[in-house]
Amino acid sequence: MITSILPLARIELLMHQTPMELFANGGIIMWPILIVSFLGVTVALERSLFIWREASSREPEVVEKMLEHVESADVESAIALGKKSKDYIARILTYALTHREQSLANAFMRASNQELQRFQQGAAVLDTVITAAPMLGLLGTVTGMMRTFGEMQGDLAAAMGGITGGVAEALIATAAGLFIAILALMPFNILNSRSEQAKHEISDALNALELILKKNETHSA
Repeated sequence: MITSILPLARIELLMHQTPMELFANGGIIMWPILIVSFLGVTVALERSLFIWREASSREPEVVEKMLEHVESADVESAIALGKKSKDYIARILTYALTHREQSLANAFMRASNQELQRFQQGAAVLDTVITAAPMLGLLGTVTGMMRTFGEMQGDLAAAMGGITGGVAEALIATAAGLFIAILALMPFNILNSRSEQAKHEISDALNALELILKKNETHSA
């Protein structure tokens, strides 16, 4: 076994190295891992800000008031109220009611898709980070072990530093890739969860609007 001939003191030093030292000892594969991690952190921060901004701009009371206006056949007041709101449900209802003469269902669907696309932005990048980071770590493992076996072709005593360096490169790259993937997994799941919640909220608004319109049609018949 390779580990049986490695100086334990040298391996233990990995546990006490600074992040910069670990990065340097992780080999060239640490650079693409760094780029992937930068993308993941950037998207995670931007999406966190987006979720917070959308949550703070929710105005369910405005949505309820709009539906009340529609129920009382005062659609123009509902549209006017919706135009003043930053709530994404209110925006969808406003667009749908504005284009109700052409096709309310199609207008609602178009506005819903546009809003859902905003919630789903960045998910593909985070998904790529989750997939690519451990793959890059695995590639670092391969290159590190190739370096280790290359050093073992000569005098083992003289090449001991190169052998431990290769093993360290493999371990660091693998750990870095897994660490980045795990960190990216959390905002990815949160983003997906918020997107699903938005779908349910939009569906609920559509059902409420359809019930009100059918009720109005029944009363006017």
